[in-house]
Amino acid sequence: MPGVRVKEEEPFESVLKRFKKQCEKAGILSEIRKREHYEKPSVKRKKKALAARKRALKKMRKMRQ
Repeated sequence: MPGVRVKEEEPFESVLKRFKKQCEKAGILSEIRKREHYEKPSVKRKKKALAARKRALKKMRKMRQ
């Protein structure tokens, strides 16, 4: 869980910037977006398979060149 200690006389903007950076490193925002709506397991599998297929095609195209 990200936490930021505020130093004396530190501007709020810099504290907020550090907090946002910690949240991004922890992957909180991406997790929130992922869990925003329920996704059925079958849909997850289809998306995963499609992504794997795209990666494989991209790799094949790169090898041909």
